[in-house]
This record gives sequence, structure tokens and C-alpha cells, in this order.
Amino acid sequence: MQTYLITGGAGFIGSHLAEYLLAQGQRVLAIDNLSTGAMANIAHLLPNEHFRFARADVNDLVVLDRLASEAQVIIHLAAAVGVQLVVERPVHTIETNVRGTETVLRAALRYGSRVLVASTSEVYGKATRVPFAEEDDILLGATSKSRWSYAASKMLDEFLALAYHREFGLDALVMRFFNTIGPRQSGRYGMVVPRFVRQALANEPLTIYGDGQQARCFCDVRDIVRAVAALADHHSVGPERVFNLGNTREITITALAQLIKTLTGSSAELAYVPYAEAYAPGFEDMHRRVPDTTRIHRLLGWTPTITLEETIRDIASAL
Repeated sequence: MQTYLITGGAGFIGSHLAEYLLAQGQRVLAIDNLSTGAMANIAHLLPNEHFRFARADVNDLVVLDRLASEAQVIIHLAAAVGVQLVVERPVHTIETNVRGTETVLRAALRYGSRVLVASTSEVYGKATRVPFAEEDDILLGATSKSRWSYAASKMLDEFLALAYHREFGLDALVMRFFNTIGPRQSGRYGMVVPRFVRQALANEPLTIYGDGQQARCFCDVRDIVRAVAALADHHSVGPERVFNLGNTREITITALAQLIKTLTGSSAELAYVPYAEAYAPGFEDMHRRVPDTTRIHRLLGWTPTITLEETIRDIASAL
């Protein structure tokens, strides 16, 4: 039995990961300040003798140090997430992501823990060559566009993790998530699938930001946590330390809305809202975001197995 510390452990991905690791016979410690996580996500785990939860910020040095001292593996998921939150609170986004990651890396180094740092497909910025591979060049928008502050903060997280590995020998890995979805995900901060499903079930207009031709690849959280757990347990990684995690099936947002309407039997209309109205004047978005998953497949043999249709049905049935 290994002990895992999950930061953001009461969040969407964190709670699914904790559930998966416990089912594998592992011990799980979780820390979350519940700013975007929820106790409801982990209520069913609290009676488990191998699970312990601390309600605290990841930058609470005393609490984090105590938990890190018990963990062989730290999986750092705590972050400011969601386009809406990023646009509305850019200072909070930058400080939360960068300071939190630095705090976790220092704790991991102090106790010799392996650490996996969650990053995002957002770091690929405005790149147009798809699919995105881990060693591709990156193009971000101007600093006057706060939308890119999230990508920049997660890039700095990656640089920090890799710098700790190179300079101090810390066993650190980076995971770039591509549009993870599933039950327990909140639509509160702009996540499109749970928002569409809720609107469809209520027969309210499905609000599509922009022209709806932007395309994404959605991956079920249960496939993602299976990859994260396998990566955490695989100690012959080699020089490659950054991994894309996602599905390669691409779908436009308009097609996604139509699919959700069909699967939920909804009669809702589609309503298009300009980016400037939804977020801020001058808002920029990626047109396509497709992962190259060759590296993670070569290392682990991992491939997503749950279809988008299955995930949408599960999200709808959980609401």
C-alpha cells in the first residue's frame, strides 16, 4: 500500500482519482480549500479508513507539510480553473497556480516524494498545427488579453516542475489534460458539457459562445484517472517528463450541442452568444485543440475506452 496526497482532492478530477486509488487498495490523503471543490464529491469516501481529508489551502504550509510527510506520491491538481474564472479573476488565477505549485514542489523535495503536476492543453495557446505534441513550439496571445494568463501560469508551473527535476533531482512529471468531463463536473466556471446538459434537461437554450465551429476533444474523467494512476506508479519514465492526456475524437461545439440535445431528448434551441458578450471585449479562443497521445500510449499502452455518448448519458443521469 502506498500513500498518495491529492491536492484539490475534493474537486472534480481529484475526487474521481481518490475513489480510483482507494479501490486499488491505496491510502489517500486529500487537501482542498473547497473554493471550486465540494464536500459532496467526497462524502462517500469519508468513512473509508484509508482516506483522510483536510480542508485547507494548498499554501497552508503547516497542513501541507504534515500531509506531504506521509506521502510517497503527490498528485497536484489544485488550481484556479475555468475560462470564466480566469477572465474575471486574473490575479487570483496567476497567484493560485504559481504559488501553489511552488509550495507543493518544495514539500515534495523535502520528503523525497514523487510528484505529478497537472497542466492543461491551454499551454498550446494559439498554435494551429494539430494534433498538439508535447515538444511543439507554443504561441500565446498578447499579455493585454487576460485569457492567456491561465496558460502562462500553467506553463510556469511546468517550468518549475521540470526545473526542480533538473536542478534537484526531484521525480516530477507534468500531465497536460485535454477537456476532461464526467459526473461531478460543475458548469459554474464555463465548463461547456455540464452547462449544455443542464440546459438541455431544463429545455433552456443551449448557449454557444462564438460561432460554434471551434472544436474540442472530450475525455471521460474515468479514463483520465486510470492514466494518472498508471503514470504515478510507472517508475521507468525516462527523459520524457511531459504527457498529453486526452481523447483524440474531435467535435465542434455546435455538433456537441446537437448531440446532447439528441441524447437527452431535449427540445431546447441553440443560442449563439458573441465572445465579447460572454467574456470580455477582444476575447481570443483556440479554434482546434487535439492531443497527440503517442507518448503516453507508448509508455503505458493507455487509450481512452469510454465514448463521448456514454459520458454525456452518465452526466445527465447524475443531475
